[in-house]
Amino acid sequence: MTEHIDKNRLVTDLRYRFNYLSKLLQFTPDDIHTLNKISSIILPLTPVIVDTVYRKLFSFDITKQYLLLRHCCFDNHLDTDRNDSNFYSDAIEYRKNMLSKYLHCVLTQQEWDNSFLEYLSYIGKIHTSKNGSPLIHVDFIHLNGLCGYLQSILMDILFKSENTDEHLRYNGIQAINKFFSIQIDFMRIHYD
Repeated sequence: MTEHIDKNRLVTDLRYRFNYLSKLLQFTPDDIHTLNKISSIILPLTPVIVDTVYRKLFSFDITKQYLLLRHCCFDNHLDTDRNDSNFYSDAIEYRKNMLSKYLHCVLTQQEWDNSFLEYLSYIGKIHTSKNGSPLIHVDFIHLNGLCGYLQSILMDILFKSENTDEHLRYNGIQAINKFFSIQIDFMRIHYD
Protein backbone atom coordinates (compact mmCIF):
# COMPACT_ATOMS: atom_id res chain seq x y z
CA MET A 1 0.00 0.00 0.00
CA THR A 2 1.21 3.49 -0.82
CA GLU A 3 1.85 5.73 2.17
CA HIS A 4 0.51 9.27 1.87
CA ILE A 5 3.05 12.04 2.51
CA ASP A 6 1.67 15.51 3.17
CA LYS A 7 3.70 17.90 0.99
CA ASN A 8 2.81 20.93 3.13
CA ARG A 9 3.92 19.24 6.35
CA LEU A 10 7.25 18.42 4.74
CA VAL A 11 7.82 22.18 4.58
CA THR A 12 6.36 23.17 7.95
CA ASP A 13 7.15 20.26 10.28
CA LEU A 14 10.82 19.34 10.69
CA ARG A 15 10.08 16.12 12.60
CA TYR A 16 7.67 15.01 9.87
CA ARG A 17 10.30 15.82 7.24
CA PHE A 18 12.93 13.85 9.18
CA ASN A 19 10.59 10.87 9.56
CA TYR A 20 9.87 10.87 5.83
CA LEU A 21 13.56 11.11 4.91
CA SER A 22 14.38 8.39 7.44
CA LYS A 23 11.86 6.06 5.84
CA LEU A 24 13.07 6.92 2.35
CA LEU A 25 16.76 6.45 3.24
CA GLN A 26 16.09 3.62 5.71
CA PHE A 27 17.85 5.66 8.39
CA THR A 28 16.99 3.90 11.63
CA PRO A 29 17.96 4.02 15.31
CA ASP A 30 20.55 1.39 14.36
CA ASP A 31 22.24 4.01 12.17
CA ILE A 32 22.31 6.46 15.07
CA HIS A 33 23.81 3.76 17.28
CA THR A 34 26.39 3.06 14.56
CA LEU A 35 27.32 6.76 14.41
CA ASN A 36 27.81 6.61 18.18
CA LYS A 37 30.02 3.52 17.84
CA ILE A 38 32.25 4.96 15.12
CA SER A 39 32.74 8.14 17.13
CA SER A 40 35.58 6.35 18.96
CA ILE A 41 37.37 5.99 15.62
CA ILE A 42 36.63 9.42 14.16
CA LEU A 43 36.61 11.85 17.09
CA PRO A 44 40.28 11.39 18.08
CA LEU A 45 41.09 12.61 14.54
CA THR A 46 38.90 15.71 14.78
CA PRO A 47 41.78 18.24 14.77
CA VAL A 48 43.20 16.67 11.60
CA ILE A 49 39.76 16.46 9.97
CA VAL A 50 38.94 20.09 10.73
CA ASP A 51 42.33 21.32 9.60
CA THR A 52 41.98 19.35 6.35
CA VAL A 53 38.53 20.82 5.71
CA TYR A 54 39.69 24.38 6.31
CA ARG A 55 42.78 23.94 4.15
CA LYS A 56 40.45 22.81 1.37
CA LEU A 57 38.17 25.82 1.90
CA PHE A 58 41.21 28.11 1.83
CA SER A 59 42.38 26.57 -1.44
CA PHE A 60 39.61 28.30 -3.41
CA ASP A 61 39.13 32.05 -3.45
CA ILE A 62 35.36 31.66 -3.68
CA THR A 63 35.13 29.69 -0.41
CA LYS A 64 37.97 31.53 1.29
CA GLN A 65 36.14 34.84 0.82
CA TYR A 66 33.35 33.68 3.15
CA LEU A 67 35.85 32.78 5.83
CA LEU A 68 37.39 36.23 5.67
CA LEU A 69 34.09 37.97 6.35
CA ARG A 70 33.24 39.14 9.83
CA HIS A 71 31.13 36.66 11.78
CA CYS A 72 28.26 37.94 13.92
CA CYS A 73 29.53 36.08 16.98
CA PHE A 74 33.09 37.31 16.63
CA ASP A 75 33.86 40.94 17.39
CA ASN A 76 37.26 41.29 15.75
CA HIS A 77 37.63 42.00 12.07
CA LEU A 78 39.81 39.70 10.10
CA ASP A 79 42.76 41.15 8.27
CA THR A 80 41.47 43.20 5.35
CA ASP A 81 44.14 41.81 3.03
CA ARG A 82 42.18 39.09 1.25
CA ASN A 83 45.39 37.52 -0.05
CA ASP A 84 46.63 36.86 3.48
CA SER A 85 45.59 33.35 4.48
CA ASN A 86 44.73 34.15 8.12
CA PHE A 87 44.59 30.39 8.61
CA TYR A 88 45.51 30.69 12.27
CA SER A 89 43.56 33.83 13.15
CA ASP A 90 41.27 33.84 16.17
CA ALA A 91 38.19 34.05 13.94
CA ILE A 92 39.22 31.04 11.88
CA GLU A 93 40.07 29.11 15.05
CA TYR A 94 36.56 29.96 16.30
CA ARG A 95 35.05 28.53 13.10
CA LYS A 96 37.23 25.43 13.33
CA ASN A 97 36.06 24.96 16.90
CA MET A 98 32.44 25.14 15.73
CA LEU A 99 33.09 22.41 13.16
CA SER A 100 34.72 20.28 15.86
CA LYS A 101 31.69 20.71 18.12
CA TYR A 102 29.38 19.87 15.22
CA LEU A 103 31.21 16.60 14.53
CA HIS A 104 31.09 15.72 18.21
CA CYS A 105 27.35 16.42 18.39
CA VAL A 106 26.51 14.42 15.28
CA LEU A 107 28.57 11.40 16.28
CA THR A 108 27.59 11.25 19.95
CA GLN A 109 23.92 12.29 19.91
CA GLN A 110 21.96 9.26 21.08
CA GLU A 111 18.43 10.58 20.83
CA TRP A 112 17.51 12.56 17.75
CA ASP A 113 14.80 14.59 19.43
CA ASN A 114 13.23 17.76 18.05
CA SER A 115 15.92 19.90 19.63
CA PHE A 116 18.66 18.01 17.81
CA LEU A 117 16.76 18.20 14.52
CA GLU A 118 16.47 21.97 15.03
CA TYR A 119 20.23 22.08 15.58
CA LEU A 120 20.83 20.28 12.26
CA SER A 121 18.48 22.73 10.55
CA TYR A 122 20.18 25.67 12.26
CA ILE A 123 23.48 24.62 10.66
CA GLY A 124 22.00 25.63 7.32
CA LYS A 125 20.25 28.70 8.60
CA ILE A 126 23.38 30.29 10.13
CA HIS A 127 25.08 30.22 6.75
CA THR A 128 22.39 32.47 5.30
CA SER A 129 21.53 36.06 6.07
CA LYS A 130 18.28 34.75 7.62
CA ASN A 131 19.82 33.94 10.99
CA GLY A 132 23.56 34.25 10.72
CA SER A 133 25.49 37.42 10.15
CA PRO A 134 23.65 39.78 7.81
CA LEU A 135 26.98 40.12 6.02
CA ILE A 136 27.29 36.42 5.24
CA HIS A 137 25.21 34.39 2.85
CA VAL A 138 27.12 31.30 1.75
CA ASP A 139 25.81 30.03 -1.57
CA PHE A 140 24.37 26.54 -1.23
CA ILE A 141 26.80 25.05 -3.74
CA HIS A 142 29.62 25.63 -1.24
CA LEU A 143 27.78 24.08 1.72
CA ASN A 144 26.85 21.10 -0.41
CA GLY A 145 30.46 20.73 -1.53
CA LEU A 146 31.69 21.07 2.05
CA CYS A 147 29.34 18.33 3.22
CA GLY A 148 30.41 16.07 0.38
CA TYR A 149 34.07 16.65 1.20
CA LEU A 150 33.54 16.07 4.91
CA GLN A 151 31.51 12.93 4.18
CA SER A 152 34.34 11.65 1.99
CA ILE A 153 36.93 12.29 4.73
CA LEU A 154 34.86 10.47 7.36
CA MET A 155 34.17 7.49 5.11
CA ASP A 156 37.85 7.31 4.15
CA ILE A 157 38.89 7.27 7.81
CA LEU A 158 36.45 4.50 8.54
CA PHE A 159 37.39 2.55 5.44
CA LYS A 160 41.10 2.68 6.36
CA SER A 161 40.59 1.95 10.05
CA GLU A 162 42.63 -1.16 10.72
CA ASN A 163 40.99 -2.29 13.95
CA THR A 164 37.40 -2.11 12.74
CA ASP A 165 35.46 -5.21 11.79
CA GLU A 166 33.90 -5.29 8.34
CA HIS A 167 30.35 -5.18 9.68
CA LEU A 168 30.92 -1.94 11.63
CA ARG A 169 32.89 -0.44 8.73
CA TYR A 170 30.08 -1.18 6.26
CA ASN A 171 27.33 0.03 8.61
CA GLY A 172 29.37 3.11 9.52
CA ILE A 173 29.82 4.13 5.90
CA GLN A 174 26.10 3.59 5.29
CA ALA A 175 25.16 5.65 8.37
CA ILE A 176 27.49 8.49 7.36
CA ASN A 177 26.04 8.52 3.86
CA LYS A 178 22.44 8.58 5.12
CA PHE A 179 23.22 11.24 7.72
CA PHE A 180 24.74 13.62 5.18
CA SER A 181 21.72 13.17 2.90
CA ILE A 182 19.55 14.35 5.78
CA GLN A 183 21.94 17.16 6.77
CA ILE A 184 22.14 18.51 3.22
CA ASP A 185 18.36 18.47 2.95
CA PHE A 186 18.03 20.29 6.27
CA MET A 187 20.41 22.97 5.02
CA ARG A 188 18.71 23.23 1.65
CA ILE A 189 15.35 24.23 3.17
CA HIS A 190 16.86 27.59 4.13
CA TYR A 191 17.73 28.33 0.51
CA ASP A 192 14.26 28.00 -1.01
